[in-house]
Amino acid sequence: MSAPTTASGSAGPIAAEAPAALTDRAPQVPAERLVAEMVPPPRFATVSFDNYITDPGQPSQAEAVEALRAFAARLDGGAGAKGGRRRHWFRREAKPAATGGGPRGMYLDGGYGVGKTHLLASLWHATPAAPELKAFGTFVELTNLVGALGFQQTVRTLSGHRLLCIDEFELDDPGDTVLVSTLLGKLVEAGVALAATSNTLPGKLGEGRFAAADFLREIQGLSAHFRTLRIDGEDYRHRGLPAAPAPYSDDTVTRAAHRTPGASLDAFPALLEHLSRVHPSRYGAMCDGIQAVCLTGVGPVPDQSTALRLVVLADRLYDREVPVLASGVPFDRLFSEEMLSGGYRKKYFRAISRLTALARDAKRLADMPDGR
Repeated sequence: MSAPTTASGSAGPIAAEAPAALTDRAPQVPAERLVAEMVPPPRFATVSFDNYITDPGQPSQAEAVEALRAFAARLDGGAGAKGGRRRHWFRREAKPAATGGGPRGMYLDGGYGVGKTHLLASLWHATPAAPELKAFGTFVELTNLVGALGFQQTVRTLSGHRLLCIDEFELDDPGDTVLVSTLLGKLVEAGVALAATSNTLPGKLGEGRFAAADFLREIQGLSAHFRTLRIDGEDYRHRGLPAAPAPYSDDTVTRAAHRTPGASLDAFPALLEHLSRVHPSRYGAMCDGIQAVCLTGVGPVPDQSTALRLVVLADRLYDREVPVLASGVPFDRLFSEEMLSGGYRKKYFRAISRLTALARDAKRLADMPDGR
């Protein structure tokens, strides 16, 4: 029997199992799983206010930590937290207690990489309520939930919660913004506390500019319920860290995929094509069980629709701490200058930042000798 060949045509080491292919995966995700998985992702499963490393040169970071601690302390866990009683996914329960006269919502306002998601997840963990009475998800995941359950059922499902945390509230899709703003209005009426981060609106993405004014305007009647916490700082993923490793050869990536348990191996163009056939709500499930993603032939993304799908995949991989080993062009050349100066600029820079961090994590896979 001949040895398996690599993407460049050379022989690679024989592995007990061939690497998986993301392009072979198109999972179906039931609505119940969408609800059950509304918790902080694995990368943020153990974060807390205590292990958020504040920058002494940015006092707004420490101020935000203290404000969020106080907000969590005001949230009453209620019977579900004290007695540990699980609530049925689709049964509305008693209205949660109020937050002691303080704001019903907190908005974390800052650039990418300043630790907003860390703080949002820390708030979820610190809130004194059973996990079943707290929800955490991205804006996209929340809109997917509405799509799966319907608007009224989503309202009933979430109305019994004490807290809803929304990461990366999308301000670039007017229809979805109105949908979610209406949903949040219903949840505020039911006594649910809210916390959110967001991106900025298209055409309003100047350097150093934050999104608070846009966010408060777009959520219209809800703005009075939110207190804004501005978090200044630089992207922590690049503070004092070495430059991201340069892309490897196809041969190196393929060999690493064959010797790494749980790795996937895909040609980048084929993966982009596959993403167009799988709903973004299923990208997380598509990565189930994957321990490392190996990509050959990475190149510039051809269009904005494809680029936005790749952003979602990058987020899911980053959430799960899945290293990404790649050949081709560096990740900072994925998106064209036109994309990086357009309305989705912040999303693309976030994706570059996260993929670069995952590329650093993957360096050990390339350095591992054959036979391990």
